[in-house]
Amino acid sequence: MHLRAQNIMASSRMFLLVICIVIIIHSPIAIMGDKIDIGVCYGMVADNLPSATEVISLYKKYSIGKLRLFDPNPDALQALRGSDIDVTLGVKNQDIPIIAAGIEGATSWFTTNVQPYINDVTFAFISVGNEAIPGEFASNIARAMINLQAVLSDHNLNGITVTTTVATFVLGISYPPSASIFSPEAQSAMVDVITFLSIRGSPLMVNIYPYFAYASDPDHVRLDYVQFTAQDPVVVDGNLSYYNLFDAVVDAFYWAMEKQGVTNVGVAVSESGWPSAGNGDFTTPELASIYNKNFVQHVLSNVGTPKRPGAYIEGFIFAMFNENLKPNGVEQNWGLFYPNKEPATQVFDTS
Repeated sequence: MHLRAQNIMASSRMFLLVICIVIIIHSPIAIMGDKIDIGVCYGMVADNLPSATEVISLYKKYSIGKLRLFDPNPDALQALRGSDIDVTLGVKNQDIPIIAAGIEGATSWFTTNVQPYINDVTFAFISVGNEAIPGEFASNIARAMINLQAVLSDHNLNGITVTTTVATFVLGISYPPSASIFSPEAQSAMVDVITFLSIRGSPLMVNIYPYFAYASDPDHVRLDYVQFTAQDPVVVDGNLSYYNLFDAVVDAFYWAMEKQGVTNVGVAVSESGWPSAGNGDFTTPELASIYNKNFVQHVLSNVGTPKRPGAYIEGFIFAMFNENLKPNGVEQNWGLFYPNKEPATQVFDTS
């Protein structure tokens, strides 16, 4: 083949590759009928949201297969009956000490918030607290997890996974990933928690927000690194290469747990997302769409992370709606949808 022809074909292949990348980045995720193995958090800090029945219908319309509730909202649980949506149910932080105090407290919580719905709501996880480590309830979390697990076992419900949800600030060092350790304030509670999770083979839930790293230091944190669009490694840590910050944070948790002797606990990403407004050029609907769509595709690809290739990672987008009772600015603009149920960002496509 002549060199000129080779060059033309190579250029054509490169052009098609670029076109494919653009289409992947900007096109909504097509829905094929079956529910998508992705979750969306159902936050309710608002006074203008649709009814719970309408919300669950919206999840089903867009084939969203998983839902996270931050607390046992009776209207939401009632609406979830028969929906076939996997539910992650949160224990409110202030309820942790009661559940930790004894089996009686754990049984009371279960009897009120799980047992009435168990026949027609699919509970996948119970998260004992949200970002409660470090804090006043931290030392009670592992005991509360143990008590709830005992109650579930008594009811032959071992298929429900008991865990807790933490923020990335439980890491005292997170860069590079291999240097990661838990902070002194979080250390004791985290060791107790991951020891329990290790015995059960259950994942730790982690809220991961690359947006905040970029927004706080855009001169040094690359946009393509936080949006899953980098074409070359941005961070090299020993023999591991990182194309996105999300993987680096997940691996930071793996490293931190391994330094405590725990090697069999996975990471489930209980929150991740990108605000569509509230902080100028850093928060546009386009950037939110790109991040959320790429997050979904990354989770669904099952590629794992550089440290644990092929490891399964649960993924939840935060959140279903913009929430108008949160502080002004970005906090009100994380939703995939406006309260009128119109999309705020283009992530899922039902056409």
